[in-house]
Amino acid sequence: MLSKFPYLRQDFLASIVVFLVAVPLCVGVAVASGVPAELGLVTGIVGGIVTGLMPGSSLQVSGPAAGLTVLVFEAVSQFGVAALGVIVLIAGLLQLAMGFFGIGRWFRAISVSVVEGMLCGIGLVIIAGQIYAAAGLKAPDTGIGKIAGLPGAFADAVASTEALASLAIGAGTIAVIVLWKKMPKAVRSVPGALAAVVLATAACLTLGLPVATVQVEGLLGVIQPPGSEALGALASPAIWGTIIAFALIASAESLFSAAAVDRLHDGPRTEYNKEMIAQGAGNTVCGLLGALPMTAVIVRSSANVSAGAKTKASRVLHGVWLLLFAAAMPWALALIPIPALAGILVHAGWKLIPFRQIASLWRSHKGEALILVVTAVSIVAVNMFEGVLIGLALSVVKTAWEASHVKLEVIDKGAGPIQAYVSGNATFLRLPKILDSLEALPQDRPVELDLSGLHHLDHACRTALENWAERHSAVGTQPVKVTEPAPAGRGEKVAAA
Repeated sequence: MLSKFPYLRQDFLASIVVFLVAVPLCVGVAVASGVPAELGLVTGIVGGIVTGLMPGSSLQVSGPAAGLTVLVFEAVSQFGVAALGVIVLIAGLLQLAMGFFGIGRWFRAISVSVVEGMLCGIGLVIIAGQIYAAAGLKAPDTGIGKIAGLPGAFADAVASTEALASLAIGAGTIAVIVLWKKMPKAVRSVPGALAAVVLATAACLTLGLPVATVQVEGLLGVIQPPGSEALGALASPAIWGTIIAFALIASAESLFSAAAVDRLHDGPRTEYNKEMIAQGAGNTVCGLLGALPMTAVIVRSSANVSAGAKTKASRVLHGVWLLLFAAAMPWALALIPIPALAGILVHAGWKLIPFRQIASLWRSHKGEALILVVTAVSIVAVNMFEGVLIGLALSVVKTAWEASHVKLEVIDKGAGPIQAYVSGNATFLRLPKILDSLEALPQDRPVELDLSGLHHLDHACRTALENWAERHSAVGTQPVKVTEPAPAGRGEKVAAA
């Protein structure tokens, strides 16, 4: 048995940690989306068992994601809960089509700084939001609201005995996870997160603390496959805009997450088209069950990697635990204190913030560090999808600016021709600078224009330089002698007088 599954122990223990992280996320996202909490668990089960079994990214874990909460809430408000299934179903089929047509690999072109910024931004939002959960308070809806409201939340917590007890359980959970690494090796065979939840549960039961616990009912009552009426809603053009938005945002979040997860481990890299197909298959099943849409979730995925998972077995098992406890033993979930789960998420969020990478980038590549910070701040201020797009746009602008770097050196010895050396990348972005310098040269002196140091010369620049050379040569001086860029291999060229 062990020879067939050499990492069974590591994957088994990691799956329990991911299960503990997944429970509050599944329930919280469902409630925030305006649907029964059990539908979030259904999506988590499908993400673990269906998507988890498929090829793509071996350690990435899928389930309901906070990034789609607002979109789901608006869809449910406009079209009703019954239509949610058909929206998710068609979005899943679109994802399958995009995967089969090879669109997934396009998402490999994502800057490392944007990935690190995404991790940082999500980590900050998770920490801020879960502090409220640890205190038994309702968190504001926006990332900025969560952070700005923390002082007031602490003031409210200090004034409430129940909130202080809840915070103590959350803080104790974090302390156990952090200190668990210092325990003897035999003890550390049990994941720190699992030990922390067991101790927190025992403390609440023993001391009778007034702490909120996980509350779910049976799953069968909430499963609602799309009926003829829901399918009839597809005749409305408005619903198709929602479907396309679901498909695109869910795909982008999943594949952005895959790029981030690949940086967290040394195992097999993500096969993006296969991962797109896996996400599409998962959403198709979620749609058939009338559940929430699914994406890869970076918090669960990072917890999976940190817990020592080695294969996809850990994510599949996490789905099995969700199914077992939610369907057969909801009473067992009701024993788990919510602030203990919040403590696990705060610790997971802290580990997502790349402190060392930020310091290293700032010392060597300040531009990349700026992209990282802007991406993180944008995610906190807006949401993950738009924040990543802002980071990517900034990366493109930075690359275009660097690619257009050009240097013009003019050597005038007082007699003979003026020598102008142009090096770097001459693009239309720097054309005004080049022309201003050349047009400032004396009109009554011959000029030698050396372009051999150019790595790139775009059409706009070439045309402008040729026109300048003709104008300079037309005033009675010797024709401008132009040395072409080395790759062109055309040697010297003399402008026609």
